[in-house]
Amino acid sequence: MGKGRRMIKQGPPPPLDESKVTRKRKDAPPPPQKPVKKRKTNVKAPKPALNKVGAKSKAKPVKKFAPPPPSDDDELSDDLEGLEDPDIADEELDGVNVTSLDALGSASESEGLEDDDFGDSDHVMDSDEEVRRVGMWSDDEDDDNIEEKLTAANIEGLSRKLDMQKAIEEAEALAELEEANMQTNIAGDKLKVLDDDEDEGRPITNLATQDLQLLRTRINDTIRVIEDFKSMAEEGRSRTEYRAQLLKDICAYYGYSEFLADKLLGLFPAREAFAFFEANETPRPIVIRANSLRTHRRELAQSLINRGVQLEPVGKWSKVGLQIFDAQVPLGATPEYLAGHYILQAASSFLPVMALAPQENERVLDMAAAPGGKTTHLAALMKNSGCIFANDASKERSKGLIGNIHRLGVKNTIVCNYSALEFPKVMGGFDRVLLDAPCSGTGVIAKDASVKTNKTEADFMKLPHLQKQLILAAIDSVDHHSKTGGYIVYSTCSVTVEENEQVVQYALNKRPNVKLVETGLQFGKEGFTRIGGKIFHPSMKMTQRYYPHTYNVDGFFVAKFKKIGPTSANAVLANGVSGGNGKSSIDKSISADEEYVNREPIVDDEDKEESDFGGWDEEEDRAYMERAERATMRRKGKNPKAVPANAKKGKDEAEKSSKVGGVNGKPNGTESKPAKTSKKSEGKKRISP
Repeated sequence: MGKGRRMIKQGPPPPLDESKVTRKRKDAPPPPQKPVKKRKTNVKAPKPALNKVGAKSKAKPVKKFAPPPPSDDDELSDDLEGLEDPDIADEELDGVNVTSLDALGSASESEGLEDDDFGDSDHVMDSDEEVRRVGMWSDDEDDDNIEEKLTAANIEGLSRKLDMQKAIEEAEALAELEEANMQTNIAGDKLKVLDDDEDEGRPITNLATQDLQLLRTRINDTIRVIEDFKSMAEEGRSRTEYRAQLLKDICAYYGYSEFLADKLLGLFPAREAFAFFEANETPRPIVIRANSLRTHRRELAQSLINRGVQLEPVGKWSKVGLQIFDAQVPLGATPEYLAGHYILQAASSFLPVMALAPQENERVLDMAAAPGGKTTHLAALMKNSGCIFANDASKERSKGLIGNIHRLGVKNTIVCNYSALEFPKVMGGFDRVLLDAPCSGTGVIAKDASVKTNKTEADFMKLPHLQKQLILAAIDSVDHHSKTGGYIVYSTCSVTVEENEQVVQYALNKRPNVKLVETGLQFGKEGFTRIGGKIFHPSMKMTQRYYPHTYNVDGFFVAKFKKIGPTSANAVLANGVSGGNGKSSIDKSISADEEYVNREPIVDDEDKEESDFGGWDEEEDRAYMERAERATMRRKGKNPKAVPANAKKGKDEAEKSSKVGGVNGKPNGTESKPAKTSKKSEGKKRISP
């Protein structure tokens, strides 16, 4: 480290002794020699200098970066530590192959510096400071020694330099990536993604032996050709060929059946379809819903954070959802879960309940309630008031529904086990109905990958048929006279048009007493009004679609209806037959209240004669029965003034028969009038003495 704080006079080094250089430079000019201005010293002979140093020249500033080592020889780096000025040594040894012997010789000659006086302050430097600077920025020392001599200012400078180098490297890498992905539209630059055709004219694709990365690259190239077909397609190739190639590659890469991949590919543009298929390979985030009947979301979040769960609100659109990123405990077995503070529920399942927006003290029907996520959400929004009928056709699934209802503290729910198609005749007059219909599950492929292959064309014929009957039953179960409600929400976890827009259009066609209204949801894409040659009602844009690649939720569809009038008596019922033909047993059971029923008790003639009861008078109680029938029809959402065709026909026949003949075959008008009150008169005669 030098000789303490001793001040030494800095002078030019002596000339290099070339006799000690093992390999001399050829044709190298001798170093220029300049006389050094005399200083306060007794030495009068000028000393040759290898650098331009004036009489009052100041020392060169220390460089802020470490220079590269002059040689790979370790001995050379150790011997150069004796030089006082590393800059002079660099200029001296530039271009010369110096060995350790030469370095030692130069160092020995440099020790002959005189030590007369301190001289001018410009030419004096602290030895400790000089050694510190040389060691700090020299590559001759070990990394440990350099780290020990770094100061805060030096660290800041080095970090700034490293940041600049990192930024330059990232920029270069990005430029290389862009250059690799850059595609030009120069004439003649055609992408060849189709193989040679066979004799039949079909493209040859040997997908079994293709590498996945190459297959993915071909998918990207095909999509780019379809997007810019005019400039990038090959000569003589049609768009249909490229789409067929893309379809086969998607089936091979993602494992879809050709039927389902073709159906999903037709919903989006090529680029968006690729994003949809890619999003289905990634599971959706885990989401829980805080139960507002037992706790608040902030308190629940704090409790779970204390247990090592990383979470955040699911979004501004929901006040009860929490998204889970990492959990150190099983979310289905925490004390908070067992106490009913939350339930594991997908974020997309919040949407139909939010669209229905139930009010307090209403009668609400959940037609397909199991396993209870939506039902308990309805109860929380209604604050355990009113009445909720949670129906599910499966008894096994109803067990989980009952368990969640009890665990979450729901007290206003009645669980029933009917087919949803039976509800118009079982019970009606609801303020709101939620129908989360069974579907193909094309929106939740990330949860159930078996959907890729197990859905056939028959499934997309049976499921829409069932959904159409369910939505008619839901509409008929709503009371259009409701002061606060009269709404129906239809939702599916599917993205296909057959299960969504076509079902809604069917309901609008068969039930002119309903109309589509806004769902009230803050986000979502509008439903299709025109796709694949199919044209739907303009109000279909009020429906909402959700995709995994756009909102990071499961694929979902939500539509909201408003019932504005009673259902016609001749309307098509839930079983698909007309209400006025009288040929269906279900039709007869549904319209039983509108038909004439003889309620006279059946008794034997002997009992009838001996009875003290005066008989059953239909005329006296007809007004009460008609009033009750009208009230029942209003509760079921039917028009009490509408008379079914079969009942009207029967009434006309009765009137006609009454005109043709009277009682006991006598002409009309010859019937004895006392016969109407014969029962009462007989009773009076028996009572009188």
